[in-house]
Amino acid sequence: MSVTIFHNPRCSKSRQTLALLEEKGVGPTIVEYLKQAPTADEIRDICAKLGVEPRAMMRKGEAVYKELGLKDVDDDNALIQAMADNPILIERPIVIANGKARIGRPPESVLEIL
Repeated sequence: MSVTIFHNPRCSKSRQTLALLEEKGVGPTIVEYLKQAPTADEIRDICAKLGVEPRAMMRKGEAVYKELGLKDVDDDNALIQAMADNPILIERPIVIANGKARIGRPPESVLEIL
């Protein structure tokens, strides 16, 4: 089974989710998405695997969210592009396995897709 985690090592929830995966014997592919930003197409695919609209995987408390006026943007493609251009906007961590994805908030939620 292939498992990928979009990880930010500075985030406690992301570290907890990674530790939980490793505790369960899963050695995921780790993508430090702030260094290796996903493309717009990859973000679109993650949204589909999560089963959510793009805004649901955005960190709305980030300064760049406010600076870009994203609260008032209704175009999903524009939101996806904003995340591709500013990966800090992507909620973390996101785990992908078995053709599905989960946001690790709480970390245990990722176990549903393993």
